[in-house]
Amino acid sequence: MKKAYRVKKNEEFQKILTEGKRVANRRFALYYHPAAFDHDRIGISAGRKLGNAVVRNRVKRQVRMMLQEICDFRSGYDYILIVRQGYMSADYATNKNDLSVLYNSVYNNMRTN
Repeated sequence: MKKAYRVKKNEEFQKILTEGKRVANRRFALYYHPAAFDHDRIGISAGRKLGNAVVRNRVKRQVRMMLQEICDFRSGYDYILIVRQGYMSADYATNKNDLSVLYNSVYNNMRTN
């Protein structure tokens, strides 16, 4: 995933979390908010309950790869994806499927509105 497609700053994270809408499942929580850019930006958060820094960084790398395969980055929204503890109890394919279902529900909801 290109760095231009990432939300990095704490202020941007906080704005999306407070002003954005939210959908969730057992493994992920996805906040979304209209962006000032013509492309999507995604921020990934993995809490300390998932494990130490090595585990959290591995999870974030995996999630970035999943998003790169799922997203087309053309809807003009900012997203914050919070990885929940249920992520650790499933395999890569199951997690990718759950993330895909969550992203597609948001994307389809935005297109109908």
